[in-house]
Amino acid sequence: MKKQRRLFCEISPLTYQISLFKCRLLRRLINLFRFEKLAVTKSKEPLPVLIYSHKSLIRRTLGDVDARLQENKAVNLSLAAPKVTNVLIRPGECFSFWRLVGSCTARKGYREGLTISKGEVGKDIGGGMCQFTNLIHWMVLHAPLQIVEYHHHDGLDLFPDFGRQVPFGVGTSIMYNHLDYRFKNTTDNTFQLIVYPTQEYLCGELRCSEELPNKYHIKAENEFFSKEPDGVYRNNRIYRECVDRRTGKLLTRELIKENHAKVLYDASMLPISESTA
Repeated sequence: MKKQRRLFCEISPLTYQISLFKCRLLRRLINLFRFEKLAVTKSKEPLPVLIYSHKSLIRRTLGDVDARLQENKAVNLSLAAPKVTNVLIRPGECFSFWRLVGSCTARKGYREGLTISKGEVGKDIGGGMCQFTNLIHWMVLHAPLQIVEYHHHDGLDLFPDFGRQVPFGVGTSIMYNHLDYRFKNTTDNTFQLIVYPTQEYLCGELRCSEELPNKYHIKAENEFFSKEPDGVYRNNRIYRECVDRRTGKLLTRELIKENHAKVLYDASMLPISESTA
């Protein structure tokens, strides 16, 4: 079998840094000429209507991942949360995670946290920030907001479930600054994100200036593990339903993601079905 040629960024730490610099510079140029109105205004006064709230456990059991990285993640989240909380997303404005948070450097107090790259677990300064955008993304899915940039660790199931609260496959992947998480407010109402850490959880609220006529439900269906020639895979489909708040009538149902992810942990205790593919 012909050996796969390495990418330029994989040759050495230096070429990786060169590639990273190129990606960041390109993103800055794209942002410069995009002419998007980004959400930056904040209000300490919460908007009156709570659309959705959620909280995610900060210190989770992730296989044999060093517990120190979980503690450092808690620090990182506590530094980033004040940069985002209370931001208003007015009609026509776009929320950009990295525009508000900025770079996560040691000089700013950020510590080494868990990172994932090419399916491998690692560590880097500011690691663990994906949990922040996971929380935001889950709340945004429950509102009439347009997701305009979203990245995911597609095709990989990296860790066994531990107190899972949201369906598998709706997580996010971010990297300063070229892998961002963005959504746009295409409605006539103003929205607000409130995010704060407690000792155990990262908590969030999505609020609005007006009561909305519809509500949203996210459902996972056709969930199973399949045994295939090259390993075990996790499968499901994620649907988003829009329901009339007054009548309860289902207005729309859309498939927002279909997952077929290779399990990278010990699958011996999983309920596995034989693949029919």
